[in-house]
Amino acid sequence: MFKILITVIKIFAWMFKREKLRHQCLKLEKQGKIAEMDAILADIVPQWARFICEITGTKVVVNGLEKLPEDSAVVFIANHQGYMDIPSIYGYIPKFISFVSKKEIGSIPLIKDWMRFLHCTLMDRKSPRASVKAIRDAAENVKKGYSQVIFPEGTRSKGGLHHEFKAGSFKLAFLSQSPIVPLTIEGSYKVFEEKKTISRGNTIYITVHDPIPTAELSREQQAALPEKIEKIICEQLKPAEKLYIESHSK
Repeated sequence: MFKILITVIKIFAWMFKREKLRHQCLKLEKQGKIAEMDAILADIVPQWARFICEITGTKVVVNGLEKLPEDSAVVFIANHQGYMDIPSIYGYIPKFISFVSKKEIGSIPLIKDWMRFLHCTLMDRKSPRASVKAIRDAAENVKKGYSQVIFPEGTRSKGGLHHEFKAGSFKLAFLSQSPIVPLTIEGSYKVFEEKKTISRGNTIYITVHDPIPTAELSREQQAALPEKIEKIICEQLKPAEKLYIESHSK
């Protein structure tokens, strides 16, 4: 717990040292100069993410970057193993990315402004109506050119078996008519969740799979897509999940 506390303090200290940038973004936001604000974010956020990887002793390896569409926003659909999923994506996937998050995250000092600058969408998971609105808002952001990442499991698997993908998460892609890019994340749980402290010297592997178009899909095709994408993402997790089952069945 002490190591985690020290790490959190270092992260907030890093952010506090960049308070001038936050105030600059607040000013640009107020003036409606969103493109200028986005340019700042495109530079500073990957730095923040890589700093977190650095202080936790984490290496990130990404395979398949050549598959990313260069000229359009996409919806990244990924499995969710641990807290390091977000830093590993922001630090090593070269796209301006927003994400859908539970509303509680948006109330954390310092973080809440940066999330708004990033065009993130906050979701009240206890309210079906608010959840639907959040997905619609996120879809509008994709149409404006901001890629989104969403974790359809809804919670971290923490290195155990992956959770069932929730079909409702895919509405973001259907509403925006944007390509889905599946991501498989392996090993992120080892940094914080596995030993419930900071574990250094780990490698997170991210696999970028082939983009899947969503424009003009029939209702039947839309209904079949979540299961198809879950299979694509989780196929690589089978060896680790098999070991997990064996170790917990003894």
